[in-house]
Amino acid sequence: MPDEKKSASRHAITIDRRNSVSVTGVLDVISFDEETIIAETEMGVLIIRGVNLHVNRLHLDSGELSVDGEIVSINYEDNSSGFGKGKMSFISRLFK
Repeated sequence: MPDEKKSASRHAITIDRRNSVSVTGVLDVISFDEETIIAETEMGVLIIRGVNLHVNRLHLDSGELSVDGEIVSINYEDNSSGFGKGKMSFISRLFK
């Protein structure tokens, strides 16, 4: 049983033709709109940017996120850049 939980908690990103993204190892979705999705993953904060982004599936129990739309970029936010100190500092950085 512990092995099942360990395998379900792996973090991976699959991009299909820049039109869809599947992410595993998602702990929480911090915010989302049609241009940006910010998710906390086991490997850090993941930022997906694009056009007409739509969250198709979000299962936090299994850590799965599926997004459709035109994918422009996928980045990890470094914890030392302020996110670890609180969500407001990270969000305020987005609107500088």
